[in-house]
Amino acid sequence: MDIGRNSQGFTLLVGLLFAFLLAPVLFVFPISFSNDPFLAFPPQSWGFKYFAALPRNAVLMSAFRTSLALAATVTALSLALAVPAAYALVRLDFRGRDWLMSLFTAPLLLPSIVLGLAILLVFVRVDLLATYPGLVIAHLVVTLPYALRVIATALGTLPPAIEDAAATLGAPPFTVFRRVTLPMMMPGIVAASALSFLVSFDEVVISLFIVGPKLSTFPVEMFRYVETRTDPLIAAASVILIVATIGIVLVLERSIGVARALGKASQP
Repeated sequence: MDIGRNSQGFTLLVGLLFAFLLAPVLFVFPISFSNDPFLAFPPQSWGFKYFAALPRNAVLMSAFRTSLALAATVTALSLALAVPAAYALVRLDFRGRDWLMSLFTAPLLLPSIVLGLAILLVFVRVDLLATYPGLVIAHLVVTLPYALRVIATALGTLPPAIEDAAATLGAPPFTVFRRVTLPMMMPGIVAASALSFLVSFDEVVISLFIVGPKLSTFPVEMFRYVETRTDPLIAAASVILIVATIGIVLVLERSIGVARALGKASQP
């Protein structure tokens, strides 16, 4: 069978791989509409019982609000650090630039459990466990490399001649950045914002090392819930999160496009 990139065999192979990866998600959707008191497939009775019960669960709702605030805070800090760092790494020529990029993106190479354990050992010494600042810093370690990589890629494909032209016309460096560079970087910044928010909101492994009895995140509470209960409530919550994530990706794609967000639209 021909498996070239443009062949029917290749298309079939990719389709089978996607079906394999998405199979667990496809099972979650029908289970979320079950009215049974326990997990079963196929459900014996159908309805919206657990979708209605989700807002009444005080623990999950409190953790949900914490995760929303945490993800928003981490996203803002990631952008505040990633934008100037990406500009310096891409536009400035100095010794050690590649080493700094490798250092900033090193957390992407480590397994989450190793990174979480390392953060735990550090936070124990500085009393940051089970604190909101500790959660922010821990999530920032994960989201900053994503934001930096996306923004640096977008900036690296922008023609510097436009900035040089603005500077030649007498614009100060900060004005060039604010009026010329920043608007051209905006698709990459929007993509980095969405990615940072989703990564922070969905982070569970590292959060498990940091949270405490009075401060927890939504994914951690979902994990704790399935350890002690077998009803489809978490399936309903998972469907809501999946739909929300797909919605964010679709809005991003329809508004700026993935290629433009990565700066590829500016390539000749």
